[in-house]
Amino acid sequence: YMKVFSFCIRTGILLYGPPGSGKTLLAKAVATEFSLNFLSVRGPELLNMYVGQSEQNVRDLFERARLASPCILFFDELDSLAPRRGRTSSDSSGVSDRLVSQLLTEIDQQQQGHHIFIIGATNRPDLLDDSLLRPGRFDKLIYIGISNEHDDRRQMFHALTQKFKIIDEQFDADAFVRSCPLNMTGADFYALASD
Repeated sequence: YMKVFSFCIRTGILLYGPPGSGKTLLAKAVATEFSLNFLSVRGPELLNMYVGQSEQNVRDLFERARLASPCILFFDELDSLAPRRGRTSSDSSGVSDRLVSQLLTEIDQQQQGHHIFIIGATNRPDLLDDSLLRPGRFDKLIYIGISNEHDDRRQMFHALTQKFKIIDEQFDADAFVRSCPLNMTGADFYALASD
């Protein structure tokens, strides 16, 4: 795991792209590849109706990450957790602003020698608070799109359906993938195979 932290100690990665394109799966694969613990949280899971509790949830999450280090701390649906400050009309109490501030504080503190690598995922990077995207935070943005190359789609279908037993001996996976719309995501292929 030292390879990861030796060249990336001050950065986080933001994966963005359409829903179902494999952002979460990629984050898990990175953790597995580097033998790191994987802590995952969806943005809305940290939100709480009680004053100060959402911020405490963020502090607790980073404390768990420090105890589990070396690890990847993965934020799914980051845009719901850290929207642009001052622009959320539905948040009259300022919870979103305080939550973003707490998240920024924790991200900055984790850079002080803790082996926590942060990956975020969003469908809408344009909704994120700009301060998250400055150097030292989520400064590497990677687009995870939907491939329309047949070979890529066939490999994805095969990888996602390995655990399913194909009942029809005549089933032609190659022809099936060719017949699918080009905008199908990995999640769509998985849902079809599991039906």
